[in-house]
Amino acid sequence: MTFAYTFPGQGSQSAGMGLSLFESYPSARAVFEEVDDALGERLSRTIFEGPEETLRLTVNAQPALMAVSLAAMRAMEAEGVGIDNAMLVGGHSLGEYSALAAAGAISVADAAKLLRLRGEAMQEAVPEGEGAMAALLGLDLETAEAVASLAAEDGVCEVANDNAPGQCVVSGTRAAVERAIEIAREKGARRPMLLPVSAPFHCSLMAPAARAMEAALGTAKFEAPKAPLLANVSASRLIDPTAIKDSLVAQVTGRVRWRESVAQFASLGVRTVLEIGAGRVLTGLAKRIDSSLETITINSAADVARLAERGAAAA
Repeated sequence: MTFAYTFPGQGSQSAGMGLSLFESYPSARAVFEEVDDALGERLSRTIFEGPEETLRLTVNAQPALMAVSLAAMRAMEAEGVGIDNAMLVGGHSLGEYSALAAAGAISVADAAKLLRLRGEAMQEAVPEGEGAMAALLGLDLETAEAVASLAAEDGVCEVANDNAPGQCVVSGTRAAVERAIEIAREKGARRPMLLPVSAPFHCSLMAPAARAMEAALGTAKFEAPKAPLLANVSASRLIDPTAIKDSLVAQVTGRVRWRESVAQFASLGVRTVLEIGAGRVLTGLAKRIDSSLETITINSAADVARLAERGAAAA
């Protein structure tokens, strides 16, 4: 058991994602139906048909990405590759909710409701246009932190994501983030750029959203996950439900320590990292962080079939 299961975050969505899973596996179809029922709307139609601008909305993208990840997970289970094959689970930002649902810590319906609330709370925390995020490509974490500190003279600017070597993201007030781009360019960043996001995620400006999630998570039913969660904000393993809830609250304003998390995998005995859900973002990051890790992407029925064939060959 040398697998880590990882689940993507916002930005990996695209219209049509998960459709082959829906068409090929009844258990995957049931996930989309469960999410639709939980939200009281046909989110699955938006997932499969778009339009892209509707799917991109934070309130839709977050539960939609979780739905696709869990549909892929159910398809894997139908082929005999379940959570028992995972040494650890992890998710990038909202992907932690997908990871926890996959590991049986929370129901799919509750994850969908929490992610819809999370998306609404994050969007409402900062008026549109007042916040921003920027990727500072080519700078290490220490330099990115220095850039953010200098830019914070113009407002709030904090390192929100440490995604991989040379790939950090800053978040905060628009003027400060735009200043960070200028400073980063002076410090040798390859392509500092604003990101097409609707709010400044993972920074102190998200405090109102964190309070909303603290209230919601306080009454949500959680069990211990069947595989430990490697948490974003601490890059450490968690299995206690209360500690997991606290980490999910802290994650709203805290840094996503993805580089550290993936670097931990090999030291903990992981040899293969599966990205389960839409896109290939985490697969690319894992290769940059630790080239010794084998990576597998599971986001279609064909991917699941190949994984099943691998399992049969190994047996």
